[in-house]
Amino acid sequence: MNNLDVTDLELLKHLQLNSNYTTKELAALVNLSSTPVYERVRKLEKEGYVKKYTAILDAEKLGRELIVFCNITLKQHTKAIGNKFVEDILSLNEVTECYNISGDYDFMLKVMVKNMKDYQDFVINSLGSVENIGSAHSTFVIGTIKHTYAVPL
Repeated sequence: MNNLDVTDLELLKHLQLNSNYTTKELAALVNLSSTPVYERVRKLEKEGYVKKYTAILDAEKLGRELIVFCNITLKQHTKAIGNKFVEDILSLNEVTECYNISGDYDFMLKVMVKNMKDYQDFVINSLGSVENIGSAHSTFVIGTIKHTYAVPL
């Protein structure tokens, strides 16, 4: 982040809010002309500050109304077992996020499904087929208070 100036940070803030801004719109927001803004954005992309552009979908409208945080403990801890677990989790469409965490659990999964019956099916058939899971502890989201994809800048 050392090579980012105030304008770069402003551009990143605006792109996080709306990646559909045109170069002209971004230029107006940061008080520069279009050419330097275009060059700065391309540089930010090239250097990996902007990983990709994507659409954020409405999970509820698409029938994924139940969000569950599932904490996983593995039975054993070896490199091969950990790699196999990660490989298996990456193949599960219902898992939208997976974190390797410290504390009482080894991994935290964010799972999005239609309803409780679908979550039961996921636990029995999908998680049940993943080797070396010692325990799974589920926490069900009853309401979302704050949800953002923005990185604090």
